[in-house]
Amino acid sequence: MILQALTAYYEDLARSGKIARQGWGKSRISYALELGEGGEVRRVIPLETADEKGKPKPREMELPAPVKRTVGVASNFLWDNGSYLLGHAKDAAKDSRAEKCFAAAKKLHLSLLSGSQDPFAQAICRFYENYDPALGSTDPVLAGEWENLISGCNLTFAYGDQYPGDNEALAHAWESHYGQDAEGEKLRCLITGEPAVPEKTHPAIKRLYGAQSSGAALVSFNAPAFCSYGREQNENAPVGQYGAFAYTAALNDLLSDRRHYRRIGGDTYVFWAEGAEEQYEDAFGAFLDGGSEKVKDEDLASVMDALAGKKLCQWENLPLNPENRFYVLGLAPNAARISVRFFLQDSFGVFAQRLKAHYDRLEIIRPSFDTRTQLPLWLLLQETVNQQSRDKTPSSQMAADTLRAILTGGRYPATLFQQTMLRIRAEHDITRGKAAIIKAYLLRNDTQQNRMEALTVKLNDDCNYLPYVLGRLFSVLEDIQQQANPGINTTIKDRYFSSASATPAVVFPVLLNLAEKHQKKLSAGQKVYNSKRLQDLLGRIRESYPTHLTLSDQGIFQLGYYHETQKRYSGSKAGQE
Repeated sequence: MILQALTAYYEDLARSGKIARQGWGKSRISYALELGEGGEVRRVIPLETADEKGKPKPREMELPAPVKRTVGVASNFLWDNGSYLLGHAKDAAKDSRAEKCFAAAKKLHLSLLSGSQDPFAQAICRFYENYDPALGSTDPVLAGEWENLISGCNLTFAYGDQYPGDNEALAHAWESHYGQDAEGEKLRCLITGEPAVPEKTHPAIKRLYGAQSSGAALVSFNAPAFCSYGREQNENAPVGQYGAFAYTAALNDLLSDRRHYRRIGGDTYVFWAEGAEEQYEDAFGAFLDGGSEKVKDEDLASVMDALAGKKLCQWENLPLNPENRFYVLGLAPNAARISVRFFLQDSFGVFAQRLKAHYDRLEIIRPSFDTRTQLPLWLLLQETVNQQSRDKTPSSQMAADTLRAILTGGRYPATLFQQTMLRIRAEHDITRGKAAIIKAYLLRNDTQQNRMEALTVKLNDDCNYLPYVLGRLFSVLEDIQQQANPGINTTIKDRYFSSASATPAVVFPVLLNLAEKHQKKLSAGQKVYNSKRLQDLLGRIRESYPTHLTLSDQGIFQLGYYHETQKRYSGSKAGQE
């Protein structure tokens, strides 16, 4: 289904003229060699520009699709690196291989262009016939840029004001060659369903974060153990030339534009809509990212509400149809191969509905300084990571499992909850994000109804569930200590928070004894105010302190602490003076 969906997306793009034609693709080119009529290099044309960070950025040009290279020698047509166009490599030890590369490029270009009468094609033929790799570095035109030309960057040719993609004769020569029927047994293509000779290797997937820079394979058979019936390589999953080109061209196009993908953890998630209408990708990306300077939280919420209600709505004056098909593909890099985390497809409205339900579960009272209405996934995942460590990347598997749960409406992974609890235990602090994770996880995953009354947006003063009451009590005891010792560096939260949430029976008698001593330092008004709060909470404890709380009840304890603390910070302290 993945390959068929990508091929359909390619066809949608092709119909609207948004993608290169079959056999062509976008290639990053750093220099062009301008040729004269006799094939001599007249000048070297730099094609790089500076990006927003000031780093050199090669120009993207539509050129013949690259060949799939492993360890063998195989030349691209009309463009390649310095080994194929100039016969030299940056590492002099590899010059003997570069000579073979140049010979392969020469053979390819002469075989495809020698019969053409086009001046550009003739100039390329004469270049390969007359150029001597041994003398390349002494050529006065090439010498000035020689080190750059053989550095591994991509080069192409130019003739006058033309580049290869502008010339019809060169295009015809390539398409005639590319469209030739391959030799071999025809099998039914898994994508088109038509008989075709399978492509043994498919074009590489480029620009996947973490994969090899030369490209990686989504479909690959690289050992005899994976093969059957005597078939080699990708013949074991037969895909014809058109299908192999179409799905890889579509995926490369998605990975070339950040509007169509997000990196979460160490993985990349691409998404697209049926019909190749980009407003769907823009809206979905904003749903994942949360509000920004361009898109306000309220606007996002209203769009999600409309889509969840199966209503047509607008995104930047373009229509969003909740019934339109939408796809999400999770990809993990694995050296020269790509692993699929998951592949989801459903209507756009259903995805919006599930994202809205996720954000609703996350909703919780927030500190006054926190202006975010929604907590996007990337921000939630940061709550599971030690912010003092050098590597702040969350677990890729946990990120994938969490996103899958959000988009399918399934149960959140236990690792999300466990990692959050570990961070609370290590940091002795519970932030809005951590509290939101606990609330959302227990709302979706927990089956005990007696905990539900504690899983509210803000303090539920009617909740008498013991772990929740104990969390509130701990917050009150901390407040009493701070009243008695303003500016204290180490509070009971620093020393006792983890143990109080895990083994209340051991800790709370000690804390209540400390509170009596702290009360003696306070004014009469403060004593009365604090005593009322303590009596209210202690009166709800109708059993002995638990010797141990489960992990879920520890989460409820921490929610009680968070709710009580936020009430204290946001409410008036009248009566304390």
